[in-house]
Amino acid sequence: MFPVTTVGSLPRSAAMLDLLRRKQRGKISAEEFQTGADAEVLRALRVQEEAGADLVTDGEQRRDNFYSFIADRTDGVTLYSLAELLDHVEDKAAFERILQALDVPAFAIRNPVVTGKIARRKTLAAEDVAFLKRHTQKPIKVALPGPYLLTRSMWVKSLTAEIYPTKESLGEDVVRLLREELLALREAGCAFVQFDEPVLSEVAFAGPHATHTFMCAALSEKASPESELNFAVELINEVVKGVDGIRTGLHVCRGNWSRKEDVLLAGAYDPLVPYFSRMNVDQFVLEYATDRAGSVDVLAALPEEKEIGLGVVNPRTSEIESVEFIVDKVRGLLKKRAAEKIFLNPDCGFGTFADRPVSTEEIAGQKLSAISAAAKVLRA
Repeated sequence: MFPVTTVGSLPRSAAMLDLLRRKQRGKISAEEFQTGADAEVLRALRVQEEAGADLVTDGEQRRDNFYSFIADRTDGVTLYSLAELLDHVEDKAAFERILQALDVPAFAIRNPVVTGKIARRKTLAAEDVAFLKRHTQKPIKVALPGPYLLTRSMWVKSLTAEIYPTKESLGEDVVRLLREELLALREAGCAFVQFDEPVLSEVAFAGPHATHTFMCAALSEKASPESELNFAVELINEVVKGVDGIRTGLHVCRGNWSRKEDVLLAGAYDPLVPYFSRMNVDQFVLEYATDRAGSVDVLAALPEEKEIGLGVVNPRTSEIESVEFIVDKVRGLLKKRAAEKIFLNPDCGFGTFADRPVSTEEIAGQKLSAISAAAKVLRA
């Protein structure tokens, strides 16, 4: 009971950041990058194993950020920095205001944009799983960007509409892309695939005409939150349709690009729960370490077979949560959900964006160790 895992990413070392920068500038061969990255992945693996994690990831060490990496592995996708996107968004003034208000330097984060017919050039993560399996006996978890996130963030009208006239037409190929990868990951022996959909909270909390985060800011105004969330349900259900033999999950947070809590979204999961209930994934990976998330009571409304990946530590703070704090969080959920349906994890990644980690490797390891210690108390 109470398996311990991460949401995916760990901070990159200076050496890994140097590898990523040289790769972005074309100053390093693919072989040299992989050799260096392999060593850093093993470093991330050791952090998790020493902290007692039950399921491990590669720490997303090879990725620039949690969704941009697909540009390296997918035809028809081009990376744009947020500064470069300013030339292409429909409302430039609004986009600039969002970046300034949300503490996001326009040059620091890169967004994948569809500029051609998309097709998988190579696996998105299955080869990384094969490497990891040679170095650990623990079950492996992989995080992939969710189909709604990709469809919304990659469709920029001035750059994409000639190939995909609507986001719905792009969504069909995004589903195919992710479904192919899900099957490849199952074949590679991956135990758990988590689809990241952080923008669902933005859709539910802010609505189409209110404040956006940078992940949705490049887009024109959309339909109602209800129609957008229904679209998200359709996309994820098409990705996982008929695929068994591998655990699937959906991660929804409120943003993880800054340590300033006041610039991140806030709001309970209540408006999302009816949509979660219709999603055919096994687990919902949710953040509950801070008050921004509201009460776990709302999770009682989910179908009883659904698992909860409960966020019990804040990846953006230096303070290490006590075992008692974590145990109390879990006991609150135990009033609503069965113990065998609860996983324990941080609220989000420790290094969602390579150049903007919200923690250090040392603190991340200590927080994971605290979760593991709490799991032992709960299992006793």
